[in-house]
Amino acid sequence: MVIKLKNLGATTFVAPFFCHMSEENKDNKELRPSKMRGVAFPKAKYGAILAVIIIIVVNLIFYKETILSFLK
Repeated sequence: MVIKLKNLGATTFVAPFFCHMSEENKDNKELRPSKMRGVAFPKAKYGAILAVIIIIVVNLIFYKETILSFLK
């Protein structure tokens, strides 16, 4: 997103990669589309926990023989 200086005659680009909330977005608190407002999204921590569990299970499947050789 680009910040624009409003006081100058021409539009000047100040920081092209700096994310800044414009005045229009400050008033609009609900940013989701109207059809998705009723959908309940899970918390991000549950997704992170699920990702770690999936990684562990996949590694156990792939390296099963190596893990069992260490236990012998």
